[in-house]
Amino acid sequence: MANSYKAMKEAFVSGLTGGTVGEINYVTLVAPSTVLLWSVLQSRLRLFTPYNTPAILIDFLLNCAAILCATTIYSSAPLLLNLLIILPAASLYLIYRPTAKQAKPRPSRRLEHSEQAPEPFPIKPFVTNYRGSMLVVTCIAILAVDFHIFPRRFAKVENWGTSLMDMGVGSFVFSSGVVSARSILRDQMNQRSTPLLKRLVASLRHSLPLLVLGFIRLYSVKGLDYAEHVTEYGVHWNFFFTLGFLPPFVAIFHSLFRLIPSYALLSCILGFAYEAALDLTTLKAFVLTAPRTDLLSKNREGIFSFFGYLAIFLAGQAAGMYVLPRQQPVEKGASTRDILKKSTLARLVAWTLLWTCLFVFSTNFYGMGLAVSRRLANLPYFLWVTAFNCGQLALFCAVETLCFPNLQKADDPLESQKGKEATSRILSAFNRNGLALFLLANLLTGLVNMTVPTLHVKPLASMGILVAYISGVCGLALVLDHRGISIKL
Repeated sequence: MANSYKAMKEAFVSGLTGGTVGEINYVTLVAPSTVLLWSVLQSRLRLFTPYNTPAILIDFLLNCAAILCATTIYSSAPLLLNLLIILPAASLYLIYRPTAKQAKPRPSRRLEHSEQAPEPFPIKPFVTNYRGSMLVVTCIAILAVDFHIFPRRFAKVENWGTSLMDMGVGSFVFSSGVVSARSILRDQMNQRSTPLLKRLVASLRHSLPLLVLGFIRLYSVKGLDYAEHVTEYGVHWNFFFTLGFLPPFVAIFHSLFRLIPSYALLSCILGFAYEAALDLTTLKAFVLTAPRTDLLSKNREGIFSFFGYLAIFLAGQAAGMYVLPRQQPVEKGASTRDILKKSTLARLVAWTLLWTCLFVFSTNFYGMGLAVSRRLANLPYFLWVTAFNCGQLALFCAVETLCFPNLQKADDPLESQKGKEATSRILSAFNRNGLALFLLANLLTGLVNMTVPTLHVKPLASMGILVAYISGVCGLALVLDHRGISIKL
């Protein structure tokens, strides 16, 4: 009986072909839409200041429950859900105006006399909201995929195609690349060059916890005879290993930055070179069809897809290089070149269009004619993930620009305080403790699957379990954030 149910679980997530890119865009649009409504409520009504119990509940409903609904009960009507969120936001934005008192709270005496130089890489609310929303979607999908209420077209594709969860793993890597650019920018600002050996040692310190988690997951899955999808990463490999091996390889590629001073170009070179290896050799056939006879062949998906994820990480770093620095003021009547050079939003839009054009060229019949494969992490997958995430960053940046204009000013002593008030506390908590929450989500998913026959649970009960689950993850995030604990990815 147990073996037959395990076989049913494995069949439930196998042989899937995914959905359309358009539908994935509509579903994920819910995240910036809810941040828009949250931002309007905060900028117009100061609804989340102070952050009391009603504020926590509304924050949860907007930034967790709405995303859960988008991937379950509203999965067939994502545009309707977006309208239900955007229309109230637009109405409140047009009806209310922020008062002078709301826009400029009285500074403290300590801040008035501060003469410290402004932070060159300030914490930007739109980056926090973007990463927080991505982690919320990831945590929800990890468990929801085991229930019938989560559409099969959103689950990971077997070989070729696009799905919400395929985008999720790529976005996880891309967002890590974005924030990792901060250390590179600081080295450049201080005109400091760290030797390769020292960078490798530092990278191994980041890798070790992830590799340990990878081995823990490996032994727990094998020891508990947990249902697993072998063609996802291989027999022994898992996503923690992919994350763990990224830092040392990124440290090596950082040395190439002196020869090719563009992480975007480096990522493209790696992506195209890997695709050439897939198409011009027997590598593609080996990854997709080879018998699993030794350690390499048993884990071929995880080992070779790593090169695609490395390209995605480098593309994330490329985005971080222009997203994280303080934006320079754009004068009225500035030229297009000056706007693209100084405006973060304009650069994000431009890069989104560029990556999208490359993605269309790679998949179009009159271009390269390739299909997206998360299993291979091939060139179209790398370009799709990069274009999507640049687009998401652009949307979150547009929301911040609309609702909190001129949020970052070098001469404003309240810049940090205003930044915190312009950021969802829940999304900030997810962003601050991504590693801890991702681990908790995996542990709770395993616990639920070992105690509940998820394939036989009806929709109402499924929603109850999922709401309780994401409430628990969210609760821990807020507790860690309140205590000032930060365990980032």
